[in-house]
Amino acid sequence: MSVLVLGIGNILWADEGFGVRAVEAFHRLYAMADGVELLDGGTQGLYLVNRVAEVDRLLVFDAIDYGLTPGTLKVVMGEEVPKFTGAKKMSLHQTGFQEVLSAADLMGRYPRDIALIGCQPLDLEDWGGPLTAPVAASIEPALMAAIDVLARWGVAPLRRVLPLPPESGLLANDIDRAAYERPRADVI
Repeated sequence: MSVLVLGIGNILWADEGFGVRAVEAFHRLYAMADGVELLDGGTQGLYLVNRVAEVDRLLVFDAIDYGLTPGTLKVVMGEEVPKFTGAKKMSLHQTGFQEVLSAADLMGRYPRDIALIGCQPLDLEDWGGPLTAPVAASIEPALMAAIDVLARWGVAPLRRVLPLPPESGLLANDIDRAAYERPRADVI
């Protein structure tokens, strides 16, 4: 059985980066079971189709505009997932994750099980800005929700004794959360 834990979003647009930051934190804090892969899907859009189509189970972290209080998490599973993918398209040319799932389905290779851990964003307009406080505070509860889903699938991760350092994470070269969200000189 193959499992993909995927974080999607754009770290350049504040809370739109929730999914990427959640999978980054998951990597630093937890060791995955055999057959579980973590991926920063960022804004790859349709380039993710083959990755999604080759797994049995898919768990996605993303910022989703549910119209709820900012930072609120919602776990959606199964056939309900395509209805709740993506908080915002940055341009008319951007592909949403719904199109990725539709393409995998058209290929006849849709994951057997799928779960979405979505977080209600507060700010999607602060270009270059960090996650807002309520969204940043929802990362740890999102990881707990992911552990619950993965445990139901029989692939529970183990908490690392010591978190991996940021430079060994999925993101490096100053785009990991600790480096990217350091205080900005333009904010007084």
